[in-house]
Amino acid sequence: MPKNKTHSGAKKRFRVTGSGKVMRQRANHVHKFHEKSPQHARRLASDVVVSKADEKKIKKLLGR
Repeated sequence: MPKNKTHSGAKKRFRVTGSGKVMRQRANHVHKFHEKSPQHARRLASDVVVSKADEKKIKKLLGR
């Protein structure tokens, strides 16, 4: 039986913590920082936990 393949798009966007939570980066933290306040940019810099509804689907894409 062939091995399962990890979804290459998902592995670039999500990571699984040691306790099993799926983390993602916030949107809008890539460019155009001259339009955002420094406080807003700092808030976007931190990673957040993926919603419970999407967690099962993402773990399947990651091969977990």
